[in-house]
Amino acid sequence: MVTVPHSPASARPTITRKDVARLAGVSTAVVSYVVNGGPKRVSPVTAAKVREAISALGYRPNAAARALKLGSSEMLGMVVPDTTNPFFATLARAVEEAAAARGYALLLANSGGSAANERRQVRNLASRRVDGVFLSSVLFEPDLTELEHSEIPAVLLNHSTEVPGFNSVGVELLEGSRRAVEHLVGHGHRNIALVMGMNAGNDLDAREVGWQQGLAEAGLPEGPILRCDFDRQGGYRAGQRLVAAADRPTAVFVSSDLQAVGLLRAVSEAGLRVPEELAVFSFDGSAEAEFSWPPLSTVAQPVQAMAEAAVEALIGFDGVSPTRNRIFPVDLVLRASCGCAPVPVPASPAVPAVPAVPAAPAG
Repeated sequence: MVTVPHSPASARPTITRKDVARLAGVSTAVVSYVVNGGPKRVSPVTAAKVREAISALGYRPNAAARALKLGSSEMLGMVVPDTTNPFFATLARAVEEAAAARGYALLLANSGGSAANERRQVRNLASRRVDGVFLSSVLFEPDLTELEHSEIPAVLLNHSTEVPGFNSVGVELLEGSRRAVEHLVGHGHRNIALVMGMNAGNDLDAREVGWQQGLAEAGLPEGPILRCDFDRQGGYRAGQRLVAAADRPTAVFVSSDLQAVGLLRAVSEAGLRVPEELAVFSFDGSAEAEFSWPPLSTVAQPVQAMAEAAVEALIGFDGVSPTRNRIFPVDLVLRASCGCAPVPVPASPAVPAVPAVPAAPAG
C-alpha cells in the first residue's frame, strides 16, 4: 500500500508526474504509460503501484491547468487539414456548436495538409492554454509527440483506427467504400476506377481497401487508380486523365466530394454525360455533393454525431479511465450521379416580355 503524508489542502503543492513516479518508485515515463495506456506495456504489479500513487496523491494529468471539468480557459482547440474543405468546415462548425452548448469556445487552426504545420499548430494551441485539442490529422498514424509533451487532453477526430492513450472518433471508411462499389456493381458496371487522395504519410487509405474489397467480392479486376490532392483541382486533373484513357472505365469511386466536383467539370468539358457514360460515387456527404451538377451520390459521414461524441470524450477525459475508439456507421445517399435518380433538367428562366415601344410620330 502506498501512503502519502497528510498536509493541509491549502498548503498542498501542485501534484505532477514526478511526484507520482517518486512515490511509486518508477520513472515518469512509466507513469505516462500507465496513464495513457501505452505505448509500452507495463507489468500489472507496477501499474497497480502507479495507480495507488495516483489515488494517494489525488493526481490528475495536468490537473492545475488542464482539467476540463474545472475549466481553466473554457477554450478548446481544433486542428484540421484544410479549413476551406466543405467537409472539415461543416465538422468544425458542428464541434463549435457542441462545445458552445457545454460552455466552451473553439479555436480553429489549419494545418494546410502538412505534418510539420500540424505539429506547429498543436504547439500554438498549447501555448494558449486551451483545455483540450481535437486533432484531425493529415496522417493515419499522426505524430502525437507535441500532445504527449504538453499533457493536453486530446481527441483524434475523423480518425478510424485505435491509438493507445487517446480517445478517437471516426467512421467506417472501409465498409462505406465497399458498399459504394457494391452499389455501382449493382448498376451493371464492370470497370470501376478509383480517384484516391494522397495523405502526408503516403499510408494506405481504408477507402482504397474498401474499393478493392468491393471489386474482389464481385469477382472483378481492379480498375485504374488515379492519385491526386484532396481538392477540386486534384479531382479535375484526375478527371482529365480518366476521360482520356484508352479503356475508359464506366464508373468511378472518388475519395471525397470535393475531388468529385472537380472531376465532374473535367467530364463535362470532355462532352461526356454523367451517369450515362460515367457513373460517379464519392465520399463525405457534404453540401457540395447535394448542389453539384448532377447531384452526387455519396457516402455520408454523420458529422453531428461525430462532433457530439468527440466533445463528450474530451470534456469527460480524466486521464485515468480507459480510452476508446468510437466508430460510426455511414449512409449511402443516392442521387443522380450513380444513375439512381433521373438527372433533373433545369427549367429555363422565364423571360419577361419586353413592352412594345410606341413608334415615334411621323415628322
